[in-house]
Amino acid sequence: MLLAAALLAATAANAPDYSNGADWLCLPGRADTCSTPLKTTALNPNGYGSTGQSQVVKDAAVDCFYVYPTVSRDDGTNSDLAPAEEKAAVEVQFARFAGACRTYAPLYRSMTVGLISAVAAGADYKAPFATAYGDVRAAWQEYLAKYNQGRPFVLIGHSQGSWMLQTLIAQEIEGRPIAKQMKLAIIPGFNVLVPQGKLTGGTFKSTPVCSRPGETGCVMTWTSYREKNVPPPGAIFGYSELAGMTVACTNPARPGSTAWEPLDSYWFALSKQPVPGGPITWSTEGPPPSPFLRTEGLVSGRCVNEGQRGYLSIRTNADPKDMRTDRVGGEVGALGFFIPGWGMHLADISAPQGDLVREVEALSVARSARGVAR
Repeated sequence: MLLAAALLAATAANAPDYSNGADWLCLPGRADTCSTPLKTTALNPNGYGSTGQSQVVKDAAVDCFYVYPTVSRDDGTNSDLAPAEEKAAVEVQFARFAGACRTYAPLYRSMTVGLISAVAAGADYKAPFATAYGDVRAAWQEYLAKYNQGRPFVLIGHSQGSWMLQTLIAQEIEGRPIAKQMKLAIIPGFNVLVPQGKLTGGTFKSTPVCSRPGETGCVMTWTSYREKNVPPPGAIFGYSELAGMTVACTNPARPGSTAWEPLDSYWFALSKQPVPGGPITWSTEGPPPSPFLRTEGLVSGRCVNEGQRGYLSIRTNADPKDMRTDRVGGEVGALGFFIPGWGMHLADISAPQGDLVREVEALSVARSARGVAR
């Protein structure tokens, strides 16, 4: 009992203080990762096009609350509060949304890469999860008390971040008055379960999976797999272990579609992640002129639900005659091989990021058009 009490006290002492701006990676109206322009070049079939910078909108009518994925390589089970990998994740996955919404990204004691590896070998994650989720919940409560002021919001996460937001929706949002303010939850990279053929039930009691363009109050979710590489039984993503359930999939380019839809993508061209087939040559013109590249229609996505499987199939629309790459990455590499049950996990956000930013931007524009005060 004394040891448990001591550990609890130590955890509380090390907890972030969200009344302090230093424990937020992004807050509106200040210089931080989300307000730093991202230099981006268009990559077209005829090679590199124009280069520009991402923008920050100052009068967005919608808030975005983001929780980052598993990126920390700190020792132990939970990360410290000295952000390094976390800032990089925010830059790649979330900063571009500053052109569509007010950006909030708390620093939290996420479960580390080392813990995830240990869990695969049978380690218990419950206490580290409680620490991580406790931080996210505390940040959410601070956001509501200090910043929200009745504004509509969008939740955005990936992988562990989506898991945290799943829990937040289930415990703090659905069935409560605050649910009316949630316009979207964009939470790819972690299974959302629904009964086969249904849009509600399973992970959430009343929050539906988005099933048509422009729908609000719903969840956009998917786990990505390369075409012809389906989630195997027992896969961590894209396969439900529960009979009668499937993993929900929303096509990020067109919610509700089960057809192939071209994706508007933003790729971090300086990534050091391993790629099947080796490093990518993005264009026959030579190295990328900027850290980020935008491609429109280079890849397409199609939602597939077959029994207990549910996933976003990703196809590269390769043309050997044009100057663009015929390959994109996304698989998770470990110990010299790629993990089959993780699919194209690292491309969950990058492949449809342009589509996602437009989804959020449309919410802000629609709200402004109704003359709602900001």
